[in-house]
Amino acid sequence: MKKKDLAGSTFSERVLKIALMIPTGRVTTYGRIARAAGGGAMASQSITSILGKAYTAGQKDIPFHRIVYANRKIWVDAKHRKARMALYKKEGIKVDEKDRIVDFEDVLM
Repeated sequence: MKKKDLAGSTFSERVLKIALMIPTGRVTTYGRIARAAGGGAMASQSITSILGKAYTAGQKDIPFHRIVYANRKIWVDAKHRKARMALYKKEGIKVDEKDRIVDFEDVLM
């Protein structure tokens, strides 16, 4: 995303815009989103909260499954496992038995 596309918006608005731009079949990290939105080192800890609030406010198309930890690990719990794994499979993103993205560098944006 170009800096001019994000000018004049709040950090939270920039985070949402960046998350919505993650293409099908690709992933990015919480830290990369935070840095692209202009946040500092600790800003990545706020990404889930920001996107969760946007979702609650009606933004239902956030690709949460495309946002992963820097160590390749995905966030998944028992309630969401089946749906998340189906999304990864549909998009061609391989996840190993330890819930880590396979070929991480190839799908990282």
